[in-house]
Amino acid sequence: MPKDLLFPSAADEARSHKLKRLVQSPNSYFMDVRCPGCFNITTVFSHAQTVVVCGSCSVMLCQPTGGRARLTEGCSFRKKHEYA
Repeated sequence: MPKDLLFPSAADEARSHKLKRLVQSPNSYFMDVRCPGCFNITTVFSHAQTVVVCGSCSVMLCQPTGGRARLTEGCSFRKKHEYA
C-alpha cells in the first residue's frame, strides 16, 4: 500500500517519534490540575520529575514515573493551549 510522505495523516504523525515528524514537536505539555479536596487549580508539567502537592491543602496531585507523571485518583486535568 503506498504511503504519502508529504501529507501524512494525523494518526501517523502522533505515532511517530518527536524528531522524525514532518515538523518536529515535543510530546510534553503543561496542564491545569484540579485538587479533589479544595478544587484549587495548579499548573503541572506533564513529565514532572518531582511529587507535586496542592498549595493550600497539601494533597499530592501527581507522582513521577519513568516518563509522564501519574495523576492521583480523583484529580481532573486539562491541557494548556499553545499560543504562538
